[in-house]
Parts: sequence; structure tokens; C-alpha cells
Amino acid sequence: MNLTFLFFGNRPDEKWTLARQMGIGTALAKLAPDLTGDLPPWDFDSLQRSKQIFAENGFELIGLEGDQFDMSRIKLGLPGRDEDLERYRQMLTNLGRLGITLLCYNFMATGWYRTDIAIPERGGALVSGFDGQVAARQPLTEWGEVSAQKIWDNYGYFLEAVLPTAERAGVQLALHPDDPPVPSLRGIGRIFVNADATRHALRLSDSPAHGLTFCQGTYVTMGENIPALVDEWKDRIRFIHLRDVAGTAENFRETFHDNGPTDMVAALRAYRDAGLDVLLRSDHVPTMAGESNDRHGYEMKGNLFGIGYLKGIMDALGIDH
Repeated sequence: MNLTFLFFGNRPDEKWTLARQMGIGTALAKLAPDLTGDLPPWDFDSLQRSKQIFAENGFELIGLEGDQFDMSRIKLGLPGRDEDLERYRQMLTNLGRLGITLLCYNFMATGWYRTDIAIPERGGALVSGFDGQVAARQPLTEWGEVSAQKIWDNYGYFLEAVLPTAERAGVQLALHPDDPPVPSLRGIGRIFVNADATRHALRLSDSPAHGLTFCQGTYVTMGENIPALVDEWKDRIRFIHLRDVAGTAENFRETFHDNGPTDMVAALRAYRDAGLDVLLRSDHVPTMAGESNDRHGYEMKGNLFGIGYLKGIMDALGIDH
């Protein structure tokens, strides 16, 4: 398995140096315009510039993660989605041309969502959390009520539009489940909220480009059996997010990797025993002393701890990283 790191944008800073010092040599990136000051990756020259910046700083840009441009029209089925899907196909073609072979994506119109971003964890570190009762009091979005069935229909339309291009480009699309995995947020249906929903998604296409991001923490909040799912989906998992949470889908908080309910050794053993040879990364870490919490879940000191912790387990289990 390949232990990698997610970078927001293409502007080198201390995180880049620390990642190299931890032995990370590959990179995933979110390259949306607000992070790069450049065009989205559907522009070949823009994507090529980013790949070169990573190479010059000691990283192979191996994949993209998250929405690289505004996906609202695609996810909500709004006028203009066909134009956006054409841009998405061009992005996939560009990725293939540059040898960037993974795209971790989600189909959450309201994104990953928290009702609190400063919950005290061990030693006063700060983590994010979700309370369904608080979320229920929040107003509808500008799009009003959107049913889960409408989101399912839009997702099927998306797959039909992009999977053939992904296959030709040699790019793996890796679906991330909904976080939090609740049926609706601010009036908009959410669909990837349990393992059965993921199973349904996989049945929509047997394309080799149609894979999964196995976000361990999200499946924990669903109450699913992690080792069992890993064994079931081992042929479709393309990427792994490693984090832990305490609570349920309706009320949970993030934790340190070693301070949640999951047996992390057993989880990594399950990935090993399934024969997985995929990318994985530390995900959603606590904000620690001296950090700003401006990018909650993605500050650096928690990653220094998390990556070291995971590397130790992987070494003990004989997992290459």
C-alpha cells in the first residue's frame, strides 16, 4: 500500500516539507481555483503546471480528491450540468494524459458537514463533530427540498456520462460515502448513507473505472463491520481514508487515531489480508496546541501523530508503505 498525503492547492509551504520528512513521496491534491489561483484541472495547462510544481518539490502527483470545480449543477441536476459534465470529461482526459490515475469524488450536494468544529478531545485538542438535532434546526439551502431519489437519478446520469471517458483515460473514479451518513441535510437528500447504498452504487456499473474510496471513519459512524466490508469490496476499493470517530451517524465526534472505538490494528490487518495494494492516507485529524483550526481536520500536527501511528502499525504487520 502507498501511504500518501492530501494537499490543498499547489503552493508549497511547511506542510510540504514535513510530509517529505515523514517519508511521503506521493501526493493527492484539491486543485480548485480558489486554492491555486489558476483554472480548474479541466484546463490541461493548469493541471500540467500543478503536476510540475509537485515534482519540483519532491512529490509525484498521483491523484485528485474532492470537487475540483463547482459540482452543484451536476449533483442537483440543474440547467448547465451537461456543460459541466463536458468539463469533467475533459478533466479525466487531462488526468490520463499526465499519468494521474485516481480521482476520489463524492456526490454530496452539501459536502462533508459538521455542526461543531471545536470539540475538546484528549489534552484539549480540537475535533469536529455532528449533532443531528442541531442540523435539523438549520435552514434549507437556496435549492430548497431535493429528494434522495432525485440525487440517485443525478448520480446515475453522472456515471453514464463520465465512466466511458474514465476508462479510456485509465483513471479510477473512487466514490466517497456521505459524511455524515444521514438521509437529509438542510433539505437535500443524501444517498450513500449505509453499506447497502454503496452496494447499489456498485451494481449500477461494472466498469473497471468504477471503484470506491473506503472512508473507514464514515463506515464506522454507519455502524458497519469494517473487516467484513473490506473483504466484500476488496476488488473495488481503490483508496482508503483512515480515521476514527466516537458515536453514531446522528451524533458523533472525531477522535485521535488511537482514541476511538475502532481496533486500528485489526482494520489494517483486514486491508493486508484482503491483498489490497492501494493508496491510503490519514484523514480528519485533531487540531493540536499552537494550531489555528482554520482548516479543521487538516492541520498538520495531528497528521504528524496519525501518520507516525499508522506507519508503526503497518511496519508491525509487514505492510509496505
